[in-house]
Amino acid sequence: MDVVVALSVAFLVFPFPSAAGALSPSYYDDNCPQHKSIVRSAVEKATSNDKTVPSALLRMHFHDCFIRGCDGSVLLDTKGKNRAEKDGPPNISLHAFYVIDNAKKALEAECPGVVSCADILAIAARDAIVVSGGPYWEVPNGRKDGRVSLASDTRQLPAPVSNISQLKQSFGQKGLSAKDLVALSGGHTLGFAHCSSFQNRIHNFNTTHDVDPTMNPSFASGLRSVCPAHNKVRNAGAPLDSSNLIFDNAYYKLLLQGKSMFSSDQALLATPKTKALVSKFANSRKAFERAFVNSMTKMSSLTGGEEIRRDCRVVN
Repeated sequence: MDVVVALSVAFLVFPFPSAAGALSPSYYDDNCPQHKSIVRSAVEKATSNDKTVPSALLRMHFHDCFIRGCDGSVLLDTKGKNRAEKDGPPNISLHAFYVIDNAKKALEAECPGVVSCADILAIAARDAIVVSGGPYWEVPNGRKDGRVSLASDTRQLPAPVSNISQLKQSFGQKGLSAKDLVALSGGHTLGFAHCSSFQNRIHNFNTTHDVDPTMNPSFASGLRSVCPAHNKVRNAGAPLDSSNLIFDNAYYKLLLQGKSMFSSDQALLATPKTKALVSKFANSRKAFERAFVNSMTKMSSLTGGEEIRRDCRVVN
């Protein structure tokens, strides 16, 4: 999936947030008080060199949490015949893992064996929002790192062709509501989408229409010029919204104008409740940011790990 939010129709099995009560913003105050500034420094330094880092970190966190909970399993490297999550088809385009590596190295020098990779990723995702002009919030910590990472599990991550029923089912299985779905989809305000993720809407849409009729015609025409029917340009695509380096509510405004990229975006207009939320967030950046923070905190409280890795790429 070439977007920030990953959803799934398949049922995921991991410890549900009964452990969430153990998470706390003050978790590392005594044993690693500098953890927030260390992670923030790694994110800011990387972003100064590569403006795509924030969207990459946010997407990485979503993809981590939607398989086995937020346990850092997306960070593990393939070993031997076991292909890890990061090598599954939906995750091939994930990047900026080095940011987490750099933060972990600095944290191990400061307070060895204390801060989990899962927590580093959750904090880095928050910092990615802040460095992009979005809201700050305190991230509850205390996650453990998982020891299982399977490329086959990435089939559970939804394709950008998901419909509203599939999206609501996926979120509901994780204790997330329709409001969480709409709020977290706002993460699409950051980043870039490859042609393969929206090709279904601009070529051979159905037997009647070549282009999805819900799409703004001039917007669709622009996408078709970038992504012809038999596109062979690797990494061709388009920005997710008109201000794709800034965390704002432009995504919702464009969605209402028929200028969304994915079927899963357009699906948010399919029910009165989700459409009303899209309109609300389009009209109020403050309402969107407040809902996004609440939903991010809720989602990132899905836990499932069991150790503190010394190296985020390998189990202990």
